[in-house]
Amino acid sequence: MKEVRMEMKHIHIIACGGTIAGIGERAESLTQYQAGKLAWQEMVQAVPAIRKTAVLTGEQFCNLDSADMTEALWIKLAGRIRTVLQKDSCDGVVVTHGTDTLEETAYFLNLTVHTDKPIILTGAMRPATALSADGPLNILAAVQTAAVPEAGKYGVLVVMNNRICAARFVEKTDTAQVDSFQCRQQGYVGVVQENRPYFYQRPLRLHTYESQLILPITDELPYVPIVYCHVGMDPNLFSVLAAAGAPAMVLVGLGHGRMPQGVYTKIEALQKQGVLFVRTSRVSGGTVTFLQEYAGCLWGDSLTPQKAKILLQLALLQGADSTRIQHLLQTH
Repeated sequence: MKEVRMEMKHIHIIACGGTIAGIGERAESLTQYQAGKLAWQEMVQAVPAIRKTAVLTGEQFCNLDSADMTEALWIKLAGRIRTVLQKDSCDGVVVTHGTDTLEETAYFLNLTVHTDKPIILTGAMRPATALSADGPLNILAAVQTAAVPEAGKYGVLVVMNNRICAARFVEKTDTAQVDSFQCRQQGYVGVVQENRPYFYQRPLRLHTYESQLILPITDELPYVPIVYCHVGMDPNLFSVLAAAGAPAMVLVGLGHGRMPQGVYTKIEALQKQGVLFVRTSRVSGGTVTFLQEYAGCLWGDSLTPQKAKILLQLALLQGADSTRIQHLLQTH
C-alpha cells in the first residue's frame, strides 16, 4: 500500500448538477427532491475543510438531473476539461455530477480526454438537505484525491463513499444506498482515509493519455441503440432499429451474451446488410467472450452495455472496422 502526501494544488471544480446539488422539502426526504438546484459555490461552502486541501476555482457547466445528460453535453464537457487542464496553473479537475449517468460520463471522459492530470467525478446518493447527506464528504474526498498528481496515472476516477473507482469498472449498484458505486470483480483503485488517498492498484486497460480514441469534432455521436434480451422478445425490433439508421447495436444478452435462436437469425440477416452487433450481458458480473455459435457478433468483454455503447460510438466515428472495434473493446 502506497501512502501519498498532500500538497496544496490548484483544483478546478466543474459542476453539472445532480443529487449532490439537490434540495428536498424535509431532512428525511432521501428520494423525493429536486436535483440540480445548488450552485458549485454553495456546495463548497458546506465543506469548510476543503480550503485546507487545495486552492479552488470552479464553474457551473450545467445544473441538471443527470437523467437529462446528453451526448452533446459530454462532448462539450470533455472539451472544457481538456482546455482547463492545458493550463499549467491547473493541477486537476473535479466534476460534480448526478449519479444516474455518472459512470457513463466518467467512461466517456476516460476515453476522450488525453491528459495525465487527475480527473475525478463525484456525486451524492442523498440531496444536500438530507439528514446525513453524503455530498459534502464526497466533494472533500474527490478534491483530496485530485490534489495528488499520482491520481492522474489511473485514468478518470470516481470517488464516492471514500472509495476510489476506475471509470472503466465502476457501476452504480443500488438505487439509494450511499455505497452504491462499486467495482465488484476488479476491486477499487484505492480509498480515501484521514484526508488523503491511498492507492492499491492501477487499471491495465488503456485510458486518458493512453487512449486510442479521440474527442469528436462534431456534437453528435452515431446512433447505437441498446437492446435488452428477454423471454418472448420480438426479433423484428432489430429491423425497426436498423431502418431507423442504426449502424450498430449493443445486445444485452442472456448469461454469457446469449440470445434466442430467432433473435440471432434476424441478427445474421442484418449483419449481411452491414449492421454491427456487440454482445454484452444482463448479468451484473463476468466477462463476455467469443462464442462460435455467434461468430458474426463482436463481444463486449467486461464492459457494461452502456459503456460498450460509448466505445462503439466513438470507434464508429473514427471509421473503425469490426476487427479494430474488437481490439478497442478488449483494450479499453
